[in-house]
Amino acid sequence: MEWEYTIIIFLSASVFAFLVLDMLVRYLQEALELHRNPRYEELRRFVEPRRLLLTRVFGAMAVACVAFLLQLACGVEKMAIAVPVAVGFGVLAWRLVYLYYHQKLVRRKEAFESKILDLAMGLSNAMHSGLSLGQAVESVAHRIGDPMREELETLLQEYRLNVGLPEAFQRLYQRMPCEDLHILATAIALTTRSGGSLAEVLEEIVDTIRKRTEFQGRLKNMTAAGRFEALMISCAPLACFVLLFLIDPSMMRPVVTTGTGWLAVGGACVLVGIGYSVLKKIITIEV
Repeated sequence: MEWEYTIIIFLSASVFAFLVLDMLVRYLQEALELHRNPRYEELRRFVEPRRLLLTRVFGAMAVACVAFLLQLACGVEKMAIAVPVAVGFGVLAWRLVYLYYHQKLVRRKEAFESKILDLAMGLSNAMHSGLSLGQAVESVAHRIGDPMREELETLLQEYRLNVGLPEAFQRLYQRMPCEDLHILATAIALTTRSGGSLAEVLEEIVDTIRKRTEFQGRLKNMTAAGRFEALMISCAPLACFVLLFLIDPSMMRPVVTTGTGWLAVGGACVLVGIGYSVLKKIITIEV
């Protein structure tokens, strides 16, 4: 009968924990909607705020539980060591879930920026063929790929709702800020007000954006080796620890079974993070 009571207690505790987590997620979502955190609003394209919160909460709990059980399996007997380490891994998982979706957002912005030259060239060619600016944008939107097509469709929807094209391009720049798009939006706004030849202005912008793109590509290739070296140097301590642990587990086990060992691991992680940040700043060239 003891195992039956154990199962009942376990199921009751699981249901209670689920209800508490659900209430916590609801509270966090309400607070998020109340304050309108712009970080979560940007990620709404990939994941709903409630689902993101659920993923972060349950992911943190799962990683913390796994870390706790692994420590027990490795021989950690002091709860004063096992619990803080498990909580630390849970906090790390909480952060990594957000960084995963944020990285998807960064990749989308990079893909968008790579299409700006195609956008400028398409607008220039369409206007030289006799189309108006609105028709040119619609023509380019049908032929260009994502994510530029998605943003242009949003721009065209605003234009159909009686929003001027210069203002619509400014809103596009606010959604997807980058230097090349700022040049394009500013040129469209100024040329529309002054009444000049927008097709000729777009030709000059195409040439400017092409030169900027070629320069940034060469710059990225020149710093690729530095980025790779920074990543390898940062990963070297972890690789050394894994190799030494496989070669002589008894020598390396105190690192993960004692408080002093975990303090050393934390200090090493902080120093590696600082070193990676310094190296990244050195190889990052802003133009």
